[in-house]
Amino acid sequence: MSHPFTLTLSCKERPGIVHAVSSFLFRHGCDIVEHQQFDDALRGQLFLRTAFVCTEDTDCERLSADFRAVADEFGMSYQVNGDRPLRVVVMVSKLGHCLNDLVFRWRAGSLGAELVAVVSNHEDLRPMAEAAGLPFVHVPVTPATKGQAEERLLELVDEYRADLVVLARYMQILSDETCAALYGRAINIHHSFLPGFKGAKPYHQAFDRGVKLVGATAHYVTPDLDEGPIIEQEVIRIDHTYDPRALATVGQDAEALALSRAVRWHSEQRVLLNGQSTVVFR
Repeated sequence: MSHPFTLTLSCKERPGIVHAVSSFLFRHGCDIVEHQQFDDALRGQLFLRTAFVCTEDTDCERLSADFRAVADEFGMSYQVNGDRPLRVVVMVSKLGHCLNDLVFRWRAGSLGAELVAVVSNHEDLRPMAEAAGLPFVHVPVTPATKGQAEERLLELVDEYRADLVVLARYMQILSDETCAALYGRAINIHHSFLPGFKGAKPYHQAFDRGVKLVGATAHYVTPDLDEGPIIEQEVIRIDHTYDPRALATVGQDAEALALSRAVRWHSEQRVLLNGQSTVVFR
């Protein structure tokens, strides 16, 4: 029986890296089924993703431990993952289009991850979550309770053993401390092709300015608001006939597409951080 695994790594570029990886896999009876790499000439870094199957009876922990000698030789940061779907907690407020899309793709088996709970600061989307068979946790947020609410959020992440937190139009700004606690495992969807219109009514601003493209940006959450490493962006061409309602509808389509791709690629270990940017092996 073959067991699927994925190795991702980054390190300073130098000769012999690919040979060392392939030799290690060969010695462990593994067969490469997909390999992608990117040599960042400007930064002198190499990024690599190799999917492979192993006929030996082994697991991620054993392979990771065995690979340590190779990693130390080349100064690699690396991870070995199996085929267990990542567990995802989705955070929402009142807009349900992104949640609805994630639920559809999850139930269709095309998301590449497992939704385990929905957390919200409002009750509006409880029916949608419960209709999908997902636990819905209401965590109200006020200026006076923001700190306690974020503590509760982190408790829920642990309680549901979540590997990833998805802010699917969650309309609250997370504190620097919470952003740091979730670094690299929290994805946000922004309602524009960043940089873009800020504020409560972006589509009205877009209408007033006569924009010709509507976009959305999925990025990792960082303390710098809406400036985290970008994973995916989607744009849709429009024209002068689109009023604010039509713009909002098109924008929601772009948001759902960008977010679902980001979640899937992250869950498949296709996204590697590269400073303030990302390498995405599609």
